[in-house]
Amino acid sequence: SLASTAITCFTRGLDLRKGTEDVLCPANCPLWQFYVFGDGVYASLSSVCGAAIHRGVITNAGGAVRVQTLPGQENYPAVNANGIQSQVLSRWASSFSVTAGTKNTALEAVGRSVSTARPATGKRPKKTLDKKAGNKDCKADIAFLIDGSYNIGQRRFNLQKNFVGKVAVMLGIGTEGPHVGVVQASEHPKIEFYLKNFTAAKEVLFAIKELGFRGGNSNTGKALKHTAQKFFSLENGARKGIPKIIVVFLDGWPSDDLEEAGIVAREFGVNVFIVSVAKPTTEELGMVQDIGFVDKAVCRSNGFFSYQMPTWFGTTKYVKPLVQKLCSHEQMLCSKTCYNSVNIGFLIDGSSSVGESNFRLMLEFVSNVAKAFEISDIGSKVAAVQFTYNQRTEFGFSDYVTKDKVLSAIRNIRYMSGGTATGDAISFTTRNVFGPVKDGPNKNFLVVLTDGQSYDDVRGPAAAAQKAGITVFSVGVAWAPLDDLKDMASEPRESHTFFTREFTGLEQMVPDIIRGICKDFLDSKQ
Repeated sequence: SLASTAITCFTRGLDLRKGTEDVLCPANCPLWQFYVFGDGVYASLSSVCGAAIHRGVITNAGGAVRVQTLPGQENYPAVNANGIQSQVLSRWASSFSVTAGTKNTALEAVGRSVSTARPATGKRPKKTLDKKAGNKDCKADIAFLIDGSYNIGQRRFNLQKNFVGKVAVMLGIGTEGPHVGVVQASEHPKIEFYLKNFTAAKEVLFAIKELGFRGGNSNTGKALKHTAQKFFSLENGARKGIPKIIVVFLDGWPSDDLEEAGIVAREFGVNVFIVSVAKPTTEELGMVQDIGFVDKAVCRSNGFFSYQMPTWFGTTKYVKPLVQKLCSHEQMLCSKTCYNSVNIGFLIDGSSSVGESNFRLMLEFVSNVAKAFEISDIGSKVAAVQFTYNQRTEFGFSDYVTKDKVLSAIRNIRYMSGGTATGDAISFTTRNVFGPVKDGPNKNFLVVLTDGQSYDDVRGPAAAAQKAGITVFSVGVAWAPLDDLKDMASEPRESHTFFTREFTGLEQMVPDIIRGICKDFLDSKQ
C-alpha cells in the first residue's frame, strides 16, 4: 500500500500534491479551528482532517484518510455534521473527497506526535536570587533552533555553535534580561535545554559548547513546529508577556516543508526569524522543495525576520545586527494573537420571554466562547452586561483577570426578567464597559445575545458602538427579528449575524463566533 503522510490539523486539500493521497490525521484537533467548505465534495481550501471528521470518516481521535482530488465546482453548501459547521463558498478552482484510508502502523506514531494543543498554562516559576539581572532593555524568550543535519557537517556545526554562543553573550542573558534555550534540528528535533535551565551567560556558553552533532536530514519544518508547540510552556520557563522568538539557523535548505510550521508558530504567537547560511546555488535550487521557504516560515515576509550570512567563517560582524533585531520588542508582530489580545463584552438579554432554563443556555454559550481565549491581566479580557428595560453590569473588563474567575462569574449571573430595550443597553455598554478600555492595546468586540424585538431603536446605538472601534456580533434566538440583528452587526453583516430558532442551537455557533473574532483580529493587523 502507499505510505501514509502524517499531516496536521491545519493541512488543507490544496497542500497535498498527489491526485490520491493517504494521510494520517492527528488526534485532538480543536474542532472550532477547522475551516471546512462544502459537504461530501469539499473545496480544496478546506482542512483535510476537518472534512474527514465532518464526513464521519474519522473521529477526533484521528486516523487514516484517503484524499481524492476532484475538479472545482460552484456552490459548496454549508452543512452541520459531527460537531463541525461547514461554510458556504460560491466557487473554487479544485475540490477533494475523503474516504477511510488504510492504516500504516509505522506512521501512526508520527501522526500522533503532531498534536496541536494550545500551550499549557501553569504558575510562573519563582525567580532565583538576583545574581545577574542581565540586559533589562532586551525582553525576549528565545529558542535557537540549530541545524544538526548532514547538510552542515561536524566542522560547520562547531562554527555554528561558536556563532550562537557569541549571540547569547551579546544578548545580555540574565534573570531580568533575555532567556535562551537550544533545540537541534536533524531527522527528529531534540530540545537540548530550556529557557529555565540557565540564567547566566557563562552557563549557557558551557551548555552550547557541550552540544553533540546529531546528523540526519534537515527536517527543519518538523523541528520548528515541535518548538513552537512544546518549548514555550510556563513550566519550561516561558514568561508571561515576554515575546517568544525562534531563531532558525539553516545551512543550505530544509529537507521538509516549512509553510505549515510557520502557520502553527503564528497561531501560537511565536516570532520566527530565519538565519540562512550558504544559500542554495542556482544548480542546487532544483533540489529545494519550495524556493520561497523563508517567506513561508518567518513571522512576516517584510524582510525584518530574515537574515543572511554567506558562510560560517568570519561571522563576528553579523552578531550585533542580529542581536539588535532580537531585542527590538516593538517589531515582534507575531506576539499578539486573537487569543491573547481582545476584549469581549457580552450583552445578555434577561427579558421575561427568555425564561430561567433558556437563560442558563445563554450563559453556557457565553462561557464556551470565553473559554477559548487566554484571559489574564496582560491578555484578553471579558465583561458581561445583562439587560431588560434596565441594564446591569455583571462584571467589567478589569474585575476578573483569570479564566477560572471569569467562568465562575458567568455561572453566577442571576436572571433579571423584564422588558427588552436593546438599543439603550448597547449605549450603556459602549459608555460604561468599553469606555475605560477604549485606548487600551486590545481589540474590542461586543457579542449581543437577544431573543426578541427591541422596544427601542438599535441602529443608532450600534453605529455609535462601531464608530467607537467596537466590532459587533449579533446572535438572535427564537423571535429575534433578522432586521434588528443585521442592523446591529458590523460589516460584512452576513458574517457578523447569527440566528437559531432554538436556544439549544447556540452551542453550535460557538466555533463560528470564535473564528469570526479571530478573523476580524487578523484583518485589523494586516
